[in-house]
Order: sequence, then C-alpha cells, then structure tokens
Amino acid sequence: MRARTQRLIMVGVAAIVLAGAIGLALFALRDAIVLFYSPTEVAASPPAIGERIRIGGLVEDGSVELPSSGGARFTVTDGAATIRVSYAGSLPDLFREGQGIVAEGAFVSPELFEASTVLAKHDETYMPPEVEEALRESGVWQGDEDE
Repeated sequence: MRARTQRLIMVGVAAIVLAGAIGLALFALRDAIVLFYSPTEVAASPPAIGERIRIGGLVEDGSVELPSSGGARFTVTDGAATIRVSYAGSLPDLFREGQGIVAEGAFVSPELFEASTVLAKHDETYMPPEVEEALRESGVWQGDEDE
C-alpha cells in the first residue's frame, strides 16, 4: 500500500470517528437543551404540555398579581402576542412591569406557563460602577451629569 493511500484511509477513519463522537454528544445533550421562544413563536407553534422551554419578553404593564400565598402571576408580551405566567418563587429585584424577563419552565395548560426560574434583564444602558467611575475620572463619561 502506498503512503498516500494510507494517509487517505487514516483521514477517512478520523472523520468517521469525529462524526460519531459529535453525534453521541448531541444525542446525550438532547434532554439538557432548553430552547428559547418569544410569545409570537409560542402562539405560532405551541410546545407540548410539560416540555421545558424558556420564554422571554416584556412584563406587560398592569398584569402583575402578587397573591397573598406568595409567588406571582404576570403576562409576558413581545408586542404581538402574550403568555400568562405563574411563578411560585420570589421575584428578582430587577423585576417590574415593562422590564424584559426570561422565564424557564413548562406549559401546564395551553393558557398558562408555570415558571421554575425567572430572570430579570437589565437594560442596555447598564454600566458596572467600576467602569463608570473610570470613565468619569478620564473625562470620557457621557452619562447623565446630575449625579
């Protein structure tokens, strides 16, 4: 067998082994992958009841209910569709109406998403205090000057 043929066989075997490893990794991770959906995507193609997903959007103004038993109920919207969410835990400090959130959980009925985790997103104007201070000291800071 010539050296050129041996190299070609080795490259072919390596490619097959690599493809097999990638296939096995994806197969093993299929249950750990949690997909992200907007309310419009959920309305267009609802996930199965009980399937773990993430939804994201803005908390609709006037939709937050805080029952005396704890937790919260609120509506998430992307402007085109809405999803009613029920959450039993304590809400993050940044959670408020009109704020962006990501909720992880599953639909318990076609109308109600039960969240196990709620993450509040800060807006794009957020700047860590250390960076803000460094910019102020260098004279580059463009933020509000009344602070």
